[in-house]
Amino acid sequence: MERLCATPAALALVQRLEDEHGALLLYQSGGCCEGSTPLCLRQGELQITPQDVLLGQISNTRFYTSPSQFTYLQYSHLTLDVVPGRGDSFSLEAGLGYCFIILSRLFSDTELLALEAQKAAA
Repeated sequence: MERLCATPAALALVQRLEDEHGALLLYQSGGCCEGSTPLCLRQGELQITPQDVLLGQISNTRFYTSPSQFTYLQYSHLTLDVVPGRGDSFSLEAGLGYCFIILSRLFSDTELLALEAQKAAA
């Protein structure tokens, strides 16, 4: 049971950015200035704290969120996608004319139980 997946287009863009920039991280913030848009940064450009929540991994890139944002996301399956356009100027894909977005849907009761079972087993 995974919390996160990516569309083929998003996966291809992440892999392209990894090839161009090396190790990356994705971060879903809940702040201002397009805070609902995932940020793609070079690893080390944002300090990940022990409290940040790992949502999953796309290609070789880990995807995190803050504990407060996870409160809102914990019941949702997230899909990383990409659309044409210019998103947050801090995110690496912005210079290529693309913007990462998150699509979400609520987990079913069965999926939530599976996630709880995974958490208990870990």
